Amino acid sequence: MRSVLDHYNYWIAIILMVVGLYTVVARGNLIKRVIGLNVFQTSVFLLYISMGVVTGGTAPIVIDDPDAVYSNPLPHVLILTAIVVGVATTALGLALIVRIREAYGTIEDDEISQLEEPER
Repeated sequence: MRSVLDHYNYWIAIILMVVGLYTVVARGNLIKRVIGLNVFQTSVFLLYISMGVVTGGTAPIVIDDPDAVYSNPLPHVLILTAIVVGVATTALGLALIVRIREAYGTIEDDEISQLEEPER
């Protein structure tokens, strides 16, 4: 019987997801939110790679052994694509933060909301 600790990589992914989601939701600083989004994305990468691992599996190079166990390369390839999309998302988010800083003089969400509210 396997222990809960045998699946430590799933627990690490869950902890990273919670930390990333908390950072995105609870922080008002836009750069901290982008960092939280990156932590959340990294946890998803770890989760997918963990699910794609086959114990005792080898690279999917066909050999004459009928008992050979192969690892599925598809999750790893999809993660490579997701990493590229994550880098592009981070670059776009940081570029938008620079423009927001130029326009409002701050990157704090509360201060931007106060500047946007009409005078009453």
